[in-house]
Amino acid sequence: MSNFHARDPGAPEFWDERFGAGVTPWDAGSAPPALRRFVASGRIAPGARVLIPGCGSAWEAGELDDAGMAVTAIDFAPAAIERAGARLGGRARRLVRQADFFTFESPAFDWIYERTFLPALPPARWPQWAGRVAALTRPAGLLAGFFFVDETVQTQSRRGPPFAIRQEELDALLAPNFGCIERHPIAPGESVPVLAGREVWQSWRRR
Repeated sequence: MSNFHARDPGAPEFWDERFGAGVTPWDAGSAPPALRRFVASGRIAPGARVLIPGCGSAWEAGELDDAGMAVTAIDFAPAAIERAGARLGGRARRLVRQADFFTFESPAFDWIYERTFLPALPPARWPQWAGRVAALTRPAGLLAGFFFVDETVQTQSRRGPPFAIRQEELDALLAPNFGCIERHPIAPGESVPVLAGREVWQSWRRR
C-alpha cells in the first residue's frame, strides 16, 4: 500500500492504481451467495433495470444479466473497467461503462445494488451519495445489497477505505426518501476477510 501515490479514495486515480496492481481485497472473485438468494426470491422481476455503482470486476453484472435483468454497471476507474471487460468478454460493451456515479445521468432504476461502493467513499460524501441514490431509484424501487456496518466505529477517527458506518448513520441518510423493509447479517464465511462479520444485507424501498 505504501507504494501507491494516490491517497484520496474519492478520486479515480486511487482505485486505478489498486486495480492496476491487483490489490483488490474487496473482490470476492464471484457473485455473493446472498445476492443469488435475493434474485431467486423473485422480489426483483426479470427485465428490471439494475444499476451497479462502483462495479469493479463486475461479477454481479454477469450474474444479474444471466438472471434476465437489464444491467448498467459503472465505475470511474479505467483499470476497473478494463478488468470487467476482460471478465465479461463481448457483453461488457452492453453492460459496463466508465462513469462517475455523482454525475451519471439516466432514467431512474428499479434497483440500485450496493456492495463495497458506500464504504469506498469518504464519509464526507455520504450525504451526496444518499441524494444520488434517491434521484436514481424510481418510486417503489429498491436500494438493496450489502452494507458495511460497525456499531463500534468512532466517527472522529474513522479509517478506511473501507469506511464502516453505524446503522443509525445509515438510517439518517436514507430515511428521508426510503423505508427499510429487510435487514439481516451476512455470515462471516460469505464475506471477504476485510468485510467479514460486518456486512448486513438491507433492502430499502423508495418512497
